[in-house]
Amino acid sequence: MSYPILFLWSTPRSLSTAFLRMMLERGDFFVVHEPLSSIVSQGFATIGDERVESEAGLVELLREKSRNSAVFVKEVTDSRYGLIDDPAFPHLATHTFLLRHPEQSIASHHAMKPEVNRDEIGYEHLLDVFDTVRVARAEVPVVIEAERLLADPGTVVRDYCLRTGIAFLPSAMTWTPDDRREWSRTAPWHRDAAGSSGFTVIPKTYRTTVHNDPRLAAFHAHHLPFYERLRAHAVPAAGQSVGAGSR
Repeated sequence: MSYPILFLWSTPRSLSTAFLRMMLERGDFFVVHEPLSSIVSQGFATIGDERVESEAGLVELLREKSRNSAVFVKEVTDSRYGLIDDPAFPHLATHTFLLRHPEQSIASHHAMKPEVNRDEIGYEHLLDVFDTVRVARAEVPVVIEAERLLADPGTVVRDYCLRTGIAFLPSAMTWTPDDRREWSRTAPWHRDAAGSSGFTVIPKTYRTTVHNDPRLAAFHAHHLPFYERLRAHAVPAAGQSVGAGSR
């Protein structure tokens, strides 16, 4: 028997860690935090108590884990991963996408990493993953918007569960604030998620933004078309399952 593998792809600073926190609270998924990003940044990823040092090794381990449990992988697109070019990649999992407006994500990313470069913002890479999956699977992957998730978390998560074929668990919508082992490598980036108890709006202002910094404005101009192409696929109403539960 094989259990489903479910990916959530997003750009950095897009509420994806809070979504992962909800998936941890469910208790019915083996949850993996940014393994591809870890391999790029430090040469390996820690998956549970195991270490993998290549994308091929990661795929093998995810498949192994899915023999015993459903698997949820949260990944960010601050890099372009070679795995995307593997013809088997789109069929490894059900791939879903979380999207936040670049005006906010760019300012937040810069606040955490002032030396961030244009490609690390990630929308171009995110669209690349989306289009690769869409074409190979001949279906439109699920795209949810961070802004709607904050505004109406119950509706958005229920819809996400319906579309991916997993149960909606209301009890997982709130949790006890804590700093999780799963994101220990990048813990400073996840202070808001660690201090949260649900999907809540945390008002923030940034000194440097796309409106007052020419470099960030150029990043925004570059990535906005990719964001808009992805946002065109964010469907606000529930529809047919995309099949994670039937894998």
